[in-house]
Amino acid sequence: MINALYGALESGLIYAIMALGVYLTFRILDFPDLTVDGSFVTGGAVSAIMIVNGQDPFLSTLVGGAAGFIAGCFTGLLHTKGNINALLSGILMMTALYSINLKIMQKPSIPLMNQETVFTRIESWWAALNLDALISAPFMWIGVGEHLPRTFYVIGSMIIIMFIFKKLIDWLLQTEAGLALRATGDNPRMVKSFSANTNMYIIIGLGISNGLVAISGGLVVQYNGFSDVNLGIGMIIIGLASVIIGEGLFGKDKIVRLTLAVALGAIVYRFIIAIALRTDFLDASDMKLITAIIVIGALVFPKWWAYIKEKKKRQAARKTLREQEKGVDFIASTKSD
Repeated sequence: MINALYGALESGLIYAIMALGVYLTFRILDFPDLTVDGSFVTGGAVSAIMIVNGQDPFLSTLVGGAAGFIAGCFTGLLHTKGNINALLSGILMMTALYSINLKIMQKPSIPLMNQETVFTRIESWWAALNLDALISAPFMWIGVGEHLPRTFYVIGSMIIIMFIFKKLIDWLLQTEAGLALRATGDNPRMVKSFSANTNMYIIIGLGISNGLVAISGGLVVQYNGFSDVNLGIGMIIIGLASVIIGEGLFGKDKIVRLTLAVALGAIVYRFIIAIALRTDFLDASDMKLITAIIVIGALVFPKWWAYIKEKKKRQAARKTLREQEKGVDFIASTKSD
């Protein structure tokens, strides 16, 4: 179980970048973007085909992200210039990307075994610096060393990479362009009244979102050791689950806190999946069902909890009012006596 939780932490940190991309469209732009299921695979497909052709894995991942950015921009163009419904624009782009991804990979699956990836490169740097011994030392000293993973290179490197993307989004959303992007999602009519080009913000926002998703796809492919054309099925649901769980557990009052909550939500989601798959009555084939139940629970439970809190608050207010009325009646009866 402990090894499974370490694996969940590693994959959760990688998927956190995808969740940040979904957050941009789902919460900032208020755009139901289903392109994610296709652009996630596009990032992985471009990264994989470049790596097997001898290209640098870091460059391959960034080019995969650029391909996702272009895919997102096309979805925005379909919606803004083609006047196609937002949901349908995403579905059309997702459908087109399936064939495009097959064209990129030239076959349904590309194995990356024995290839140099981002993670093999980081592993060699990590081993040269002897960072595992440095991190393990305090845990060994307090006697819990047997519960540690073999190496921390994936966790350590992904924490750094994830925080870089989080900080970039925090910075972007606090710039003038970022404020216009947020306003476009909240009230596009108001933004248009200031002569701002809302179409451009939608196109660029969708591009950035799918760029992040594609980078996550490229990293997932390299972490798993293979690229598959069906890898992106259900990614939008996973991204939404991460956003909703993060907001529910860690709050959403500030942008800086919200982006951290989304990233932590992706990790919590992976923990829930890892624990659920360790139960006797669930199989790996039940993952989609588990995901749907998690999303339903994350959507419904906060509303129930808010309703219960509001009900208790109203009951407390009525009780206080009754006690005050009793006090007034007692004073009035005392004066009349």
